Amino acid sequence: MPNPQQATYVFVPGKNWKLSLAELTTFFEARNLRFQVSDLSKSFFTVETEDTLNPSIIDDLGGTIKIGKALLLISLENVKEAFLHKNKRAQAQIKTDLTEKLPTTAFFQNPFKRLVFGVSLYFDDRHFLRSSKEMHRFIGNCFKQKLEPEGVKAKFMGFPKDRRLPQLTHVEVLKKRLIEESAEILFCISNKQAFIAKTIAVHNPFEFQKRDINRPVQRKIFSIPPRLAKIMVNLSLCSQGKTLLDPFCGVGTILQEAMLTKAQVIGVDINPWCVEAAHANLEWLKNQYGLNEASYRILSGDARHLSDQIPKETVDCIVTEPDLGPALRHVPTEPYAHKIINKMEPLFHEFLLQAQVMLRNSGRLVLVTPYIRTRRGTFVSMNIQDHATSVGFERVYPFEKTLFLDNSSFIADLQRTSSFVDMKKEHKIGREIHIFQK
Repeated sequence: MPNPQQATYVFVPGKNWKLSLAELTTFFEARNLRFQVSDLSKSFFTVETEDTLNPSIIDDLGGTIKIGKALLLISLENVKEAFLHKNKRAQAQIKTDLTEKLPTTAFFQNPFKRLVFGVSLYFDDRHFLRSSKEMHRFIGNCFKQKLEPEGVKAKFMGFPKDRRLPQLTHVEVLKKRLIEESAEILFCISNKQAFIAKTIAVHNPFEFQKRDINRPVQRKIFSIPPRLAKIMVNLSLCSQGKTLLDPFCGVGTILQEAMLTKAQVIGVDINPWCVEAAHANLEWLKNQYGLNEASYRILSGDARHLSDQIPKETVDCIVTEPDLGPALRHVPTEPYAHKIINKMEPLFHEFLLQAQVMLRNSGRLVLVTPYIRTRRGTFVSMNIQDHATSVGFERVYPFEKTLFLDNSSFIADLQRTSSFVDMKKEHKIGREIHIFQK
């Protein structure tokens, strides 16, 4: 890779790639990891760092699907010639690079006599789409032939016919135990280079599912997904030893994810049932994950009067999702969507005043506001930024220029981003996630 003193890692994001990237950069910042983003696309990011990343960090991230370690740089021009223009000489050169420059042990530490491995392709350039299955077979066959002289009969996994891109899901990698017993090879193509990487970690959805449906108390309609709660906790720069407050804690989903970072957590809710439910869920989490020294408090109270129960300037992070409005049966009209927002604004404004009092200097607030789809196809949101700045908060723009090696217009546009929308097509009310700092 370009700098022998640095390692290059590839991160495959979830569907909301901007939110995944924001989480990743703040996660590294909170842990004082030195890094720069060298390649950026919607399908993968590459990060250069002098720090060795432990594959287990994927358990601490909510928005990353796979982590790979880049092992071989390939000329982008050769890749285009080989697969877009069917140039046999370019194909031969890529095959030579794969067979001669990469030792087998770089991917397969203990190759058995029979071996099944995976190959996944990641690219944004749609020109490669038509050739993607051919590229998949080419890369797979190169590694298969590479193993033959060592007496290993290898084959690589195929895909269902209806799969648009030749990419293994994280669940397939988990179930086939490719990381532990074989390998998944990543062929990544950006707008300036291509490289081969080996998957070192994949997201485990079963752990998030466990923390959702296996806990003692669920609240399916109103509860934030644990994956998104994890992302928001990371956006707040929460880490071990810090104090995190959720003033609308519900059944404790955000508090659970913060406790797993070994933060001290405080939950507040006006509903006595939620207070009991959150306490039960946190006690369950403490036992399930062996968090014997975990510290938490769940208080019954009003988020508009936090200073009545919590000393001022004693909180490092506030992460919360207040009420997002009524459960809608139908997509609302634009006037009705504005009516919903107007009715909820006083609660948010009063809470912001309390949040400013609770946070220590430089503390962060990560706050969800409603993002409502209307029948006209427009979206109605809450103008919370202006009110937050009027009470003393600063908006956080997580994509600082120094994070990126590239200075393209694409990066310049990202630098103006301070909020993120998380919303599926079928949702009538989505979430807009804001980051503020005292």
